[in-house]
Amino acid sequence: MSAPKYGVVSVGNALVDVISKSSEEFIDEQKAKHGMEKGAMTLIDESRALGLYSEMGPGTETSGGSAGNTMAGFASFGGKGGFIGKVADDELGKIFQHDLRAMDIIFETQPLQMGAKTGRCLILVTPDGERTMNTFLGASTELCEDDVDKNLISDAQVTYLEGYLFDKETAKNAFVSASKAAHDAGRRVALSLSDPFCVDRHRADFLKLVENHVDILFANEDEIKSLYQDDDFDSALDKVASNVEIAAVTRGANGAVIISKGEKYVISAEAVSNVVDTTGAGDQFAAGFLYGFTEGRDLESCGKLGAIAAAEVISHIGPRPLVSYAELAKKAA
Repeated sequence: MSAPKYGVVSVGNALVDVISKSSEEFIDEQKAKHGMEKGAMTLIDESRALGLYSEMGPGTETSGGSAGNTMAGFASFGGKGGFIGKVADDELGKIFQHDLRAMDIIFETQPLQMGAKTGRCLILVTPDGERTMNTFLGASTELCEDDVDKNLISDAQVTYLEGYLFDKETAKNAFVSASKAAHDAGRRVALSLSDPFCVDRHRADFLKLVENHVDILFANEDEIKSLYQDDDFDSALDKVASNVEIAAVTRGANGAVIISKGEKYVISAEAVSNVVDTTGAGDQFAAGFLYGFTEGRDLESCGKLGAIAAAEVISHIGPRPLVSYAELAKKAA
């Protein structure tokens, strides 16, 4: 088996984020009218995206998408990686391509020439730092098996799959194809469950994917409980431990728990003086963990790097780092 050229290649939704501060009252109004759930991700169509955008306050646009955010964090630590995801051949698509490539992340997926526009996620951040996401997936849902670059995946230590992408049958097939390519090359597969509502929609398929194709699972407490339909956190941990090599489960201010081969590691959250926006916290925890893992660090150190990255990203608006994670890691060491 040849040495891998890259640490991580991720497969996920290629989205541009529009982030705006919001009042609790606005969220309540939108919930009553449109079923928006605070703190969750709601899928919306293009018409709803345009309508909500017109009602939001001033916003900040930045390339996003869960797996894209993780790759940005991974690169900030100094990791080399790639991204597989679908944008349209439009202005937002070109912005997304530029932003990833500017961080030396390999991104060669062919853009969609006709049909849906590049996807975007409208994110409302309330005063408590909670983010409520409204996602028009657009071109990102057109990702299919043909877009899976098996050579790129074979050259990566870990292939990281974004659960948010799991809403369409073609994407599910792409996940399986990517997983098989990784395992055929002797590499590992990681999955982020992404959102409890996403898990609710596709529980059976997620369980099949986890049991048959996933080595490393990332989730938060609500997601892991939803996957196993178990309200007891420790019981849910016991169940996931029998399905994967490593499970990293975040718990917000309570840090994270990592389970592997009968061992449990409790990771404390890093102190944050002011939580501004929790958008991207899980994505950046995965970035830190995966960087440590691909550099051969022990699991506790991997978890600490994840906590450092998560703490940085929730201290400001936006889902990607504003400072060098590599420098933060040096200071922590």
